[in-house]
Amino acid sequence: MDKAIVTVLLIISGVVAALAVFNGVMPAIDRSQSAIVDAANSATNRMASRISIIQAGSSGSQVNAWVKNVGTNVIDGVPQSDVFLGSASDLSLIPYGGVDTPRWEYDVVGGGEDWGQTATIAVTIHLESPLSSGIYKLTMVTPNGVSAETNFSVN
Repeated sequence: MDKAIVTVLLIISGVVAALAVFNGVMPAIDRSQSAIVDAANSATNRMASRISIIQAGSSGSQVNAWVKNVGTNVIDGVPQSDVFLGSASDLSLIPYGGVDTPRWEYDVVGGGEDWGQTATIAVTIHLESPLSSGIYKLTMVTPNGVSAETNFSVN
């Protein structure tokens, strides 16, 4: 009879222990699954987003560039993009908008609000003074991490 009671107690304690482990592990598995799905969605979005700087040049105290969306996604949050300008070894982050210089702004070529597939934006960088002669690098990074860069010369 003692063996039967011990066996029943061991079975009950084993079930309780299994439930405790299950209740402790399941939330972690759910969080991991959610993180994996979010990472996969982010990677898909990034792979479907691509930009290309078509042309860049300087005129007075402005730098003008045309950047094309060559991906399959609409690029949201263009003002949150990062624009860098400078020599190859000394790039500076140019803030978006405002009245102070330097600053950058953009317009969707042909009008519209969205930077959709095949659309081009005209980026204008306002500087404090004209660029001196030399070779400059312009880099644009969208909010989802897609980037493009080009070099241009100023005579």
